[in-house]
Amino acid sequence: MAGVFTKIINRELPGHFVWEDDDCVAFLSINPIQTGHTLVVPRAEIDHWLDVPPDLAAHLMVVAQSVGTAQMAAFSPPRVGLIIAGHEVPHTHLHVIPTFDIGDLSFANARSSVPPEELAAAADLLRSHLAG
Repeated sequence: MAGVFTKIINRELPGHFVWEDDDCVAFLSINPIQTGHTLVVPRAEIDHWLDVPPDLAAHLMVVAQSVGTAQMAAFSPPRVGLIIAGHEVPHTHLHVIPTFDIGDLSFANARSSVPPEELAAAADLLRSHLAG
């Protein structure tokens, strides 16, 4: 049975995508720590990031850097953080998070609910910076 991220990738569940290529996608977290919090996810269902083939791992990092650069331009944080936790969904994913202080790297500070129109606006803004 397909996992939740595969269902999002396959458009069986909604997602606010900002990046897509043959190997991975990036979409906004529905429980963001900060506006623009994005997940970079390989299309392949690989549970643990240590099992990701090196070429794909390098590609995920390049995409995460592109997303982080767009977050800097879109949201003006002093830093962008990166977390690979892997506890909440058994499908490798990189959390790329605009950070204003160290608390922005704590999942305890994630929002439990965000209006879809707020996510759509953040995705539009990020896409505009990724395209340029």
